[in-house]
Amino acid sequence: MRVLIQLRPSPDVVAAVADPGMTATTADVADGLPGVVLDPSFTPVAVPRPVPPPDGDPLSLRRPVRFSFAAEDASVLVRGEISDDEASVRLALLPALRADVTGVFADPVIETNLTCGGDPPVGDWHDVERLLAVDELAAAGLDGTGVALAVLDTGINAPHVVRHLGRDFTLDAGRSWNPAGVTGKPGEFEVGHGTMCAFDTLIAAPRATLLDVPVLLSQRPGGSAVDGLLSDAVAAFAHLRAVLEEQPEETRALVVSNSWGSFSPRWDFPVGHPGNYSDNPAHPFNLIVAGLDDAGADVLFAAGNCGRDCRDGRCAFPDRPIVGANSHSRVLSVGGVDTGGERVGYSSQGPGRLDERKPDLCAYTHFSGSRAFGDDQPDSGTSAACPVAAGLVAAVRTRWPVSRLSPAQLRTLLRRTADDHGTMGFDHDYGYGVADARGVLAALVRRLEA
Repeated sequence: MRVLIQLRPSPDVVAAVADPGMTATTADVADGLPGVVLDPSFTPVAVPRPVPPPDGDPLSLRRPVRFSFAAEDASVLVRGEISDDEASVRLALLPALRADVTGVFADPVIETNLTCGGDPPVGDWHDVERLLAVDELAAAGLDGTGVALAVLDTGINAPHVVRHLGRDFTLDAGRSWNPAGVTGKPGEFEVGHGTMCAFDTLIAAPRATLLDVPVLLSQRPGGSAVDGLLSDAVAAFAHLRAVLEEQPEETRALVVSNSWGSFSPRWDFPVGHPGNYSDNPAHPFNLIVAGLDDAGADVLFAAGNCGRDCRDGRCAFPDRPIVGANSHSRVLSVGGVDTGGERVGYSSQGPGRLDERKPDLCAYTHFSGSRAFGDDQPDSGTSAACPVAAGLVAAVRTRWPVSRLSPAQLRTLLRRTADDHGTMGFDHDYGYGVADARGVLAALVRRLEA
């Protein structure tokens, strides 16, 4: 059995391990542990001690904690092997035989376990309901009632959503919007990507009011493919600002779900050109995104499907594929995990181009849900993860409008309560972790009690 052994050797040994300018060996740290064949090829690793505030919990990463590498605080890990037939006895005896041993941990073989584009669904939307604690959200009055949730996509087919959701939902035709040249009525578009997104928003916020904004249906010619899209998005965001400002200030709430982005630099000016979009916070659309956030909207973007492990064939950015508004500091950039909590291989990794700390977090995708692309096809991509997260945001807004919790405060709350699945704290695979509805509920209760 392979194990990692945590020890607290003398302070000068700890200092040597923790100092990157010095080199300590396994023999320096733990020569002669009874019953353990130590691995001399493993360089010992210093483990910081979490130091909480006076009344804090040192194991809680959701509260202020500092980590100390001071020689009197830190511990050290070494690697070794214990005979399988003696493992249980040795594990019990080792701390008793050596007072400096503070813990023994499994060192399992690890392998990639990715969900890629051609793979079958992992669970279904009822699993997502359970993981998002939808019953608990509803019991707390957080079901999206009265919250406007705009789906900027290819349009919604409402009858299809109702059929597969098994219940009615509210679609506000009056506040929906079509780009110039796009015909069709809200809720009556062909079944496709936008229908999937609409379905997925309603998992956590079944009583939200959807606004159908089919920006991706525009066929209007422009300087490039992305130029046409962005011009329609600019107009759509202007419409949504009017929608927002028409709401009473005390109950103002608008959630905007965007499962789209720019895949190729061929459609953009070069980085550094004043007309560039991907890396340019001064691009008009990026300014408009910031303006809508400032007015009180919660804006979410999919992180994209350009993950290194099984990237979408359209991805043409050689690195840092979370670009433009999808990487904006004023939006929630959403990556994807399956219902087992594993990052899907196509979920784009950071750093982002406008803000390096992207994605912000991950939400669930690659599950059987809307059946918008066939009965055996999953709701997939960060395209599904984004509206799943948007539904959670809309649920929160039921009783926490912008007058009580600003978009920036809500983003911070979601990041702080996310279930950390990657390296400790933020990382470019999972962001701050997987959206955790129970953590959000607990944080909101604490705000009420404060």
